[in-house]
Amino acid sequence: MSESNAASVVKMTITDSAQDYLAELLGKQDDVIGVRVFITQPGTPKAETCIAYCREGDGNDSDVQIAYPKFNAYFESRSVPFLEDALIDYSKDRMGGQLTIKAPNARLPRVSDDSPIEDRINYVLYNEVNPSLAAHGGEVSLVEVTEDKTAILKFGGGCQGCGMADVTLKEGVEKTLLEQIPELSGVRDMTDHSNTDNAYFK
Repeated sequence: MSESNAASVVKMTITDSAQDYLAELLGKQDDVIGVRVFITQPGTPKAETCIAYCREGDGNDSDVQIAYPKFNAYFESRSVPFLEDALIDYSKDRMGGQLTIKAPNARLPRVSDDSPIEDRINYVLYNEVNPSLAAHGGEVSLVEVTEDKTAILKFGGGCQGCGMADVTLKEGVEKTLLEQIPELSGVRDMTDHSNTDNAYFK
């Protein structure tokens, strides 16, 4: 991807002061090739925008690379749609200074048929499944998708240790996910249900 195309794809601003600050930090490291920007659990209420040192082998071939005047930045391709209107800024204060990251769209669900399977699962969990579980003080989150397309889930809140969790998983969560994401082969629960401290049904 050419430099101009990459810049048009990543609609994020890194201010001059933030660029100077990041370049200063990178200058103190021996083995870094730039910074990497990514969002964990993008499109969900738990989304967190992260910036980290990028070393050889840290990134993915699909990362979008932009060369800033003093360093290279690598943007995780999966995170790029959620970084629209995001801002990395640095402001000095009496304690030295602070780097801030604002990503107003990080938690907005942005999914299509072409979105990664993880994003589509999270969309269903957070918009259809969790509102129902919330009535019981519970929630479910995606841990990973295995190579054979099995979704590994973890229950929390009132669902952890709940005697009805197996029924909830099979009748509710799994059925909903398999209907909406046909390429999924199955759903598995990795929650430790022996801990019944917060369980809704014991």
